[in-house]
Amino acid sequence: MAPSIFVTGATGYIGGDALYQLMKSTKQYDVAALVRDSDKGAQIASQYPAIRLVYGDLDSSDVLEEEAKKADIVLHCANADHVVAAEALIKGLAAHASDRPGYIIHTSGTGILLFADLERRTFGEASTKIYNDWDDVGEVTSIPDFAPHRNVDKIILASGGKNVKSAIVSPPTIYGKGRGPGNQRSHQLPELSRCTLEKGHGIQVGAGKTYWTNVHVHDLSEVFVALVEAAAAGGGNASWGDEGYYFTENGEHIWGEISKAVASAAHKQGFIRSNEVQTHSNEEIDEMCQFGTGLWGANSRCRAIRARKLLGWSPKGRSIEQEIPDTVALEADLRGFVKHHAAKVAV
Repeated sequence: MAPSIFVTGATGYIGGDALYQLMKSTKQYDVAALVRDSDKGAQIASQYPAIRLVYGDLDSSDVLEEEAKKADIVLHCANADHVVAAEALIKGLAAHASDRPGYIIHTSGTGILLFADLERRTFGEASTKIYNDWDDVGEVTSIPDFAPHRNVDKIILASGGKNVKSAIVSPPTIYGKGRGPGNQRSHQLPELSRCTLEKGHGIQVGAGKTYWTNVHVHDLSEVFVALVEAAAAGGGNASWGDEGYYFTENGEHIWGEISKAVASAAHKQGFIRSNEVQTHSNEEIDEMCQFGTGLWGANSRCRAIRARKLLGWSPKGRSIEQEIPDTVALEADLRGFVKHHAAKVAV
């Protein structure tokens, strides 16, 4: 019998691309996907007619619990901060027998590493602190409770035992066009591109020295599938529980340099009049984009050792710098700048 998998976030950016990669696998899985409504269901059914659709949302505790009871593996790619959903999924998995534990692969994010800058309110400055998920995994799994995503990370980490095996995947800045049936747009780089186009110049938080690590969405999906395969094999070579924490980076960038590259691409493509980058106040940045000061102005540095060592992960996607021109072009097209950029820039 094929392993059964329950997927959340299947029409989202991360979950949709992971689902695409999973369905490409030569291994057979019995997949069910949570969908909010018939429109979302149609998106999945048109691309994957064999997937069983489960109607509900992240607040549908009874539905989530029941599906987790039935599934061998839960691939949780929806909201990283939704406590109710995480608790319901864990409750369902805990009903598994100890000789047939349930597995959960939860999606968090390296926004969890922003806590020091957020606490100090220092934005746009560099940090030398770099976390890793191998030697320093204990530090990563015990950071302060006020850190972003920490509330749900703690629920997942506390679930480990004979009945539940957990892994947390923590991606950094994700870029590249997704391949899923729904949203194919990422967030940080497209939003920076949008703000640049709308303002008519590049934008920067403070001195622009902030570091983040990054990963192409296709490479990220390889980690999800590798963990699914390990779970289906009874755990495989993967770490689960307290040490089952996986960063997924393939290099790092400085946001001030990315701002320059975005402005340059927008200028070269004729959407803005110069490649100038301007520094904006924290308040102005957050008005342009919710939590923009954190997204582009606080440091999130890490090294993904565990996936490389245990899963044989070898990311191959093109760099974030190479992705910038296409991202700018897509944002311009999405917002009407292709036909009307002259009028919009003049406003």
